[in-house]
Amino acid sequence: MFKAAVLDADNLIPRVLLQAIKSVEVLEGDEGPGTTNLITFGKGSHYKTMKQKVESLDKENLTYCYSIIEGDVLGTTFEKISNEVKITASPEGGSVCKNTSKYFTIGEVEITEEKIKAGKEKASEMFKAIEAHLLANPDAY
Repeated sequence: MFKAAVLDADNLIPRVLLQAIKSVEVLEGDEGPGTTNLITFGKGSHYKTMKQKVESLDKENLTYCYSIIEGDVLGTTFEKISNEVKITASPEGGSVCKNTSKYFTIGEVEITEEKIKAGKEKASEMFKAIEAHLLANPDAY
């Protein structure tokens, strides 16, 4: 899951989420810490683009931290949104993905549960699509 969802995300996500993500383009960096990506959303999305920056990547401990730093996803509410993704093996087989998000607001803004829930649902949909792809293609990675 880590290899597919994190290390090969630029290639895999536009293939498994055709309506949501049109493309992922590396603007700067080598896909490690400091890399900036431009994500262009598909026709099925409410958003056009966003830029994200890789903060850290630990292949050994299966952790990945990145921040959304630009784009209409942030709206007028957020300066940036930072995410820490940790993938661990599940005792039942498979993987458990934990995502911790930190929201940095512009000024004194109230963040509604509705906005946070919508973001979590989109992340969950992405991981479920990747999981379905991996189950259908067990030799892909």
